[in-house]
Amino acid sequence: MFTWAYPDFASAILGLGLLALLLGLQVQRTRRLGRRLRLGSRRLAWKLPLRLVAGALLLLAWLGPALGVRPQAVRTSGLDLWLLVDVSHSMDAADVTPTRLLRTQAALSELVAAFPADRLGLIVFGPEASVQCPLTYDQTSLQLFLSTLSTKLLPPGPTTLRAPLDSLLARLGAAGGPAAAGGAPPRATAAVVLSDGEDFGENLEPVLRELGRTGARVYTVGVGTAAGGPVPAPGGRTSLQDAKGRPVVSHLREAPLLQVAAQTGGQYVPLNNRENGLPTLLASLRNLPPTGSAPTGRLVQVANNRYRYPLGIALVLLLIDSLITVRVLRPEQ
Repeated sequence: MFTWAYPDFASAILGLGLLALLLGLQVQRTRRLGRRLRLGSRRLAWKLPLRLVAGALLLLAWLGPALGVRPQAVRTSGLDLWLLVDVSHSMDAADVTPTRLLRTQAALSELVAAFPADRLGLIVFGPEASVQCPLTYDQTSLQLFLSTLSTKLLPPGPTTLRAPLDSLLARLGAAGGPAAAGGAPPRATAAVVLSDGEDFGENLEPVLRELGRTGARVYTVGVGTAAGGPVPAPGGRTSLQDAKGRPVVSHLREAPLLQVAAQTGGQYVPLNNRENGLPTLLASLRNLPPTGSAPTGRLVQVANNRYRYPLGIALVLLLIDSLITVRVLRPEQ
């Protein structure tokens, strides 16, 4: 199957257009100079397609044309990582550019790519929690779920942090029994909660105590700012208003997120326009103490990037272009 390693087609089209513009400017400049000197410049024409094709091939190589897949050995530490993502309506606030949820999606894509050989799962929450993707090694499927995250996934209502933590606890209990019975080595388990911290649910103490007994560490990411931002109304044209007609402003609430991280041995990091705690979070997750067996190797299927072929042809064309000289300004016969 033919795919692209870096499908940034908009930038590629822009680069191709810029290349054509530069070549066009070169032609015009040569013609103006030739008219002033009453000389011809027709012999330049054959070099223009050569340079245009070479530039197009360089852009093609940059996009990373991939044909088929190939196995690649990666090391896995036996980590099960759950991603708990807030999709409540307040995540549409734009105090983090472009919005809290879109910034969260970008961070999740980077986080997932950092663990190519470990199992990851996805739970979304708002007034309730829902498992969008169970633990899986299939990063393609998980990235697909991440790309469809929206504040419309769950019905409107007050956000609760208790629901996703209860769901996580239930999943840990369901996974622990069969593994122990089958004699499989235990796996290190961690969870990352990405939220603006708004919590209108029940007391978190009971579920945090239970999570602490499982040994799972819960890391939290506070998405938003203390100053906050207005919550857009459905449709996005105006902001929500309270009973007195004032815009509803959502503020980052760090206290619940700090509590969750502190009582489960995790860590809290901020994520906004000024602070990016993602590198700190990734370092902490990579340094989790191993549970059970030592790190092992695992084969994963990766796209077979064939960028070398268009890159090689482009370099050959550029070499030909530089070796063969053309006398551009020549008297007309």
